[in-house]
Parts: sequence; C-alpha cells; structure tokens
Amino acid sequence: MFKKGLKIIFTLLGLVVGYIIAEAILAINTGLRINIIKGVVATTIFYILSVLLFGIIFYFISPGLYKLISNTIDKIEKNIQRLSAQEVIYGSAGLLIGLIIAAFIGAPLSGIFVGIHPAIGPIIFVLLELIAAILGAEIFVKKKEDISSTLLIFKRNNQREREKEKKSRGYAKGSAKVLDTSVIIDGRIFDLCQTGFIEGTLVIPSFVLDELRHISDSSDSLKRNRGRRGLDILNKIQKELEIETQIWEGDFKDIAEVDSKLLKLAQKLGGKVITNDFNLNKVAEFQGVPVLNINELANAIKPVVLPGEEMKIIVIKDGKESTQGIGYLDDGTMIVVEGGKKYIGEEILVIVTSVLQTSAGRMIFAKPKDN
Repeated sequence: MFKKGLKIIFTLLGLVVGYIIAEAILAINTGLRINIIKGVVATTIFYILSVLLFGIIFYFISPGLYKLISNTIDKIEKNIQRLSAQEVIYGSAGLLIGLIIAAFIGAPLSGIFVGIHPAIGPIIFVLLELIAAILGAEIFVKKKEDISSTLLIFKRNNQREREKEKKSRGYAKGSAKVLDTSVIIDGRIFDLCQTGFIEGTLVIPSFVLDELRHISDSSDSLKRNRGRRGLDILNKIQKELEIETQIWEGDFKDIAEVDSKLLKLAQKLGGKVITNDFNLNKVAEFQGVPVLNINELANAIKPVVLPGEEMKIIVIKDGKESTQGIGYLDDGTMIVVEGGKKYIGEEILVIVTSVLQTSAGRMIFAKPKDN
C-alpha cells in the first residue's frame, strides 16, 4: 500500500516537474527571442508533452527511487545506532550550523533564478539546505576531537579572564578579611600572613587608616610609636608578602564608632573581622559577624599543660601573695609558683598543680618539686 502511494506521489511530482521545466524552457525561448515554439497550440502541445514525459519517467523510476529511499533510511538508522551520544550531539550542531549558513547563501542565490521561473529559486534553496546540512553534520562528527579541544581552550581562557577580573576587583566576596586598628598595631598579623594561614584579601578600611594616622600624630610618645608601628606593618605586608591587600575607600557617614563601621563593612563584603579587641569580639558575636581573634589563636596553639607535669622555669619576681614567685614560659604564659619567692633569680624545677584558662589568656599554678 505504501509502495503504491509513493508511486502516485512520484508520478504527480513528475507532472509538476514537467510543467515547471516547460515553463522554464518557454521563458528562455521568449527571453532570447529564439521563437522555436510559436502560437497557443504549439505551446499547449509542448506543455502536455513535457508534463506527460516527466510524469511517465517519474512513474517508471519510482520503484528504484523507493528502493533507494528505503536503503538510505536503513543506512541512516544503522549509522545513528553506531554513533555515540557525543557524535549525535556534534552532528546535530553541525546540521543546524549548515542550515544557517545555507540560508544566508541560498536566499540571494535562489533570487537569481526567480527571473527564469518562480519555482526554480525555492528548489535551488532546498537543495543547498540539504547539501549544507549533510556536510555540516559530517564535518562536525569527523572533527569532534578538534572541536572539543578548541572549546576546552576557549573555556580555560574564559576562566582565566574571570579570575583576572575577580583579582582586578580587589577581593572575592566571602574571602575578605577586614583588619581593625588593634590587630595592625599588634604586628602579629604580618607573621600570620607570612605563614600562609590567612587566605583571601586583606581589607584595610580608609577610616582605620585615618585612625592610625591620628594615633601616629599624637603628642603622647607611646601612642605615636604605636601608630607608626601600625603603618610600618601595613607597608611591610604590601611590599614583602604575596597576600593581596585592598584599601576600602568608602565610609558609613551615619555611623560614628569605628568598631561599628568595621562590623558593617564585614557584613557588606560577606567577610570576617580580624581583631585583638575583646569587646569588639563580643559585639561581633552578638551581631553574627564572623571574627578571627589573634589572641584566641595564640592561646589555642600554646602547648597543653596538665597538672602533675614538671618543667624548668626562672623565677623573676614575687607574686601578689607573700610567698609567691612569678615566672614565664617561652610563649609568655605566666606561672605562679607557690613558695617560690625565695627562688627569685634562680632556675628551678616545678610541678604543675592547676591551670586557669580565661578569655584573656592562660595562667599556670605550680610548686617547687623539692617542697
């Protein structure tokens, strides 16, 4: 049934083709003034002969065309089954690109043939579309490896450009570390950055710099030295370390206190505040702003001391109680030695009796071993 229907379709197609070709020949005949076919009768007979001729030709070649189409469809199905998902995707992309290119080329080209016959232009256009689609799909499938490599290179280049753009902006949101005045003056931030434990961008707000300048210009020599030390630390971080630093030029005019401005800035940047200020630490925790406290870090990395351990210390001064002596570990931890007053200036062996840990630091209580 399908075969008979296809034979009828091809016959009708042949009749149409015969009519189109007859019209094209007559148009050429008239245009070139050859006048081989003259008169209405001759023209009509020519139309009939052309239509019948091509109708008969298409009728007889329809079985062959049917077989050709069937074989072509079978081959296409088999080839598609052999193709991987990647090849199908690339083939589809090539087909679409081929159609687009053919549309740009075919539109003006088909317009040239419209003058001969209105139907020839569309036929040329369709043929170009088919050829371009097949070529595009075939090229993309065969060159899929090269295309993948090229796309990968473009992707990497885009990633590099984005990274450069991110760096040019100064800091990535979520990685900014906002420095307060106390941590800059303290100076340990330089050593901490040097070890590589601090990641992201160090953000120094302009209002913190203003505060440092004000302190460094103070009439009080102690304050003046502290302020200048802070400015020296910032210069060392910028010149000697690879970590990225950014001066934040903005300000919060509606906020008077520097600490409140720091917390507001950290919230705005989605970053963290680095400080030594105990009170700022507590306020930040209350407001939900992440804080990195260097004093807490220093306490956390001090060696653990347990009651009963022995250690050697030098008693350097007397304590609050009449019999107490005071000594210090290398990390600055104070040791209160009960009955140690008489050993001032001497190195003695002590036994740890208890350890007191506070937010301000750690204190160790001990007694001389020979007691």
